[in-house]
Amino acid sequence: MRELQQDGRLSNQELAQRVGLSPSPCLRRVRQLEQDGVIQGYRAVIDPEAVGRGFEVLVSVEVKRDRETVEAFEEALQSIPDVIEAYRLFGSPGCLLRIAVADLAAYERLWIEQLTALAGVTEVNSQIIMKRIKEPKGMPVDVRGS
Repeated sequence: MRELQQDGRLSNQELAQRVGLSPSPCLRRVRQLEQDGVIQGYRAVIDPEAVGRGFEVLVSVEVKRDRETVEAFEEALQSIPDVIEAYRLFGSPGCLLRIAVADLAAYERLWIEQLTALAGVTEVNSQIIMKRIKEPKGMPVDVRGS
């Protein structure tokens, strides 16, 4: 798993060599991990600047705390492509969003036209990301005799 998180395009042959297995058992293990849902997919890592989304903002949102409003808010977030991650939190704030847009003007439009207009939203606070210090590199994986 650790090797595939670092390079999801490894050939089975290369992966087998790196983990000290022959190709056939290695492929069986990878397929089993996929089937069990441990490996949920493979993705390309895209440079946000290269696709015009180099302006990233962390946004905390407070939403009225009744089930219907929260569910409607979460459903509405699914249709906003600029929201690239969303988390419901315990405590306050109730929700944390990661947003990627072209620039400050694009974020302001999103803030005015979409975020503050969502049903149940009572507060929106923005933290503009100055510098990414640590990139997501995958989930830490402990070897447990498998």
